[in-house]
Formats: sequence, C-alpha cells, structure tokens
Amino acid sequence: MFRGLRYRAIDSELMDDFSLGGPELREALRHLRRLNRIFGAAKPTLYGIRQLWTDAGKPSRLSILDIGSGSGDVNRYLLRWADTNRIDLKITLVDITEEACEEAKLFFLNEPRIQVMQHDLFALPEAYADVVTGTQFVHHFAEGELPTVVDKMLKTSRFGVVINDIHRHWIAWAAVWITTRLISKNQYILNDGPLSVAKGFRSADWKLLRKAMGLSKMLYAWRPLFRYVVVIQKNKE
Repeated sequence: MFRGLRYRAIDSELMDDFSLGGPELREALRHLRRLNRIFGAAKPTLYGIRQLWTDAGKPSRLSILDIGSGSGDVNRYLLRWADTNRIDLKITLVDITEEACEEAKLFFLNEPRIQVMQHDLFALPEAYADVVTGTQFVHHFAEGELPTVVDKMLKTSRFGVVINDIHRHWIAWAAVWITTRLISKNQYILNDGPLSVAKGFRSADWKLLRKAMGLSKMLYAWRPLFRYVVVIQKNKE
C-alpha cells in the first residue's frame, strides 16, 4: 500500500456516490467531525483565512463560502477567531448532498452567522463571497479536473481561495486507518478515511497545479497534522 502512495489514488470514495446516502451518510458526517477534532483539521483553514484577511487590509466585515462543507464543523474555529478580532463574519456552507446540509443545519442551530445551501460549485455566481474555502474537498477530483475546480473557486471569491487538504504520506495513512477502526464501524468512514489520504497531495502536486494555472499568487505550506494549506490571492482588477 505504501508504495502506492507515490501517486494519487484514482478510486472514488463512497461519499462521491450520490446514489447512496441516507442515515449511514449522516452518521458518517458525525463521525467525521470527531476525526477532524483528533487530527486538527480546522487549523490550516484558519491559517489561510488569516493570510487573505491580512492581505485585504484586515476588514471589519468578512464573508466566507465553504464549498463541499459537510457538516461545516471546521468553521466553529473561524467564528471564535472572528469574535476575538471583532470581525462581522458571515459563513455560507455549501454542499451537494441533502444529508450534509441537514447535519450542518443541526450543528449550527441558532447560529445566525451561518447559512446553509444545497448547491453545486459550478452553479454559484462569481464574486459570491470574499473568501472561498475547501477543506478536504479538492482531493475528490482527479488531477486533470483540479485546474477547472480551483479556477471556479477563484471566480466565486473576491479576495481569494483557501484550500486545506491531506498530505499523502504513509504515516498519515496508517494513523487514519487505525483511528477510523477505533472510533467507527461506519462503512463510509472505514473506506473513505484511508482512501482520502491516498487521494491526497504532496508538494509536487501543488507545483503542477500552480504551473498548469499560471498562478503567481499561490502559496502552499505543510501544516500539522499531515495537512497542506494552499492560499491563492485573487488578482486585483
């Protein structure tokens, strides 16, 4: 298996099969929140948001669109950050599945700064939000699809894009394989957890994306635990 991590896996995750779903998918989204806490999934997104917010002059108002958000749990940390910095923050959670949207609505019940929409990225208007984020979103796409996906994320933003995704590494794969089996019996979690690592990225993958898109304002950095954050500043008109 570890030799196979040299290149990104091409297998589809169960979550990519929209003919499935139902209660087991909703359970998987709840278990995924626990995995996100264990592996510190929110911190790279917050790191990237801070970068773009600072580059934009630290505005007192900020809007974020989180695409492929699942139940959107990583955004709790953005709300706390906004409170600390007295930022009027509005976050739109967008996911293509009904199950994810329902879980997000429950998770952020009575939180007026969060809006939930069942939508597809490519149906969203341009300049919809200041920053567009994708946490564990872009690894669902093949290498040849990535430039189109990231380009649409950029067009949907006003300031830029923050991508937070998994570092493809044998330690990360083993850690996720073990942890998923300790905390869950859900087939989505058991299958998609390790597979998401195998579909993750290495430095060379981001270099290829930057070259393919000609992105002069794209920065990427390794962040714990086995994550990459990619920050793409939008060119000012």
